[in-house]
Amino acid sequence: MKHLFLILCVICTVTYNISAQAILELKPSQSMSITGKGAGQDAAINPYAGSNSLAFIENIGENDFTIRVQNKKGNIIESIVIKPNETKEVRLLIRYELYLDSKLKSKAKVRFKKLNSY
Repeated sequence: MKHLFLILCVICTVTYNISAQAILELKPSQSMSITGKGAGQDAAINPYAGSNSLAFIENIGENDFTIRVQNKKGNIIESIVIKPNETKEVRLLIRYELYLDSKLKSKAKVRFKKLNSY
């Protein structure tokens, strides 16, 4: 019985981690908030926003776009250009917000992972 419960917990955890990703369509001249703006404005919700986490952003479109990390005060912490077929890993501290900025139409796949310690 204990083994069955443990297996069930592992399956639920794996399923949850798989669902913590999104594919986003970026329109020309669009800035898309990924974390931190609230209902109706988030493109993808970071399920680990209350703790330190990693974001994996893959450019699956045909044009470059920019990953922007900023704090709640609006100070830009990091800005990274991501080219087609590239994947970047970005550390997000508890109160950091992630944005995708695009001048041309593009497409992104975003996945999150919780960091146990930073």
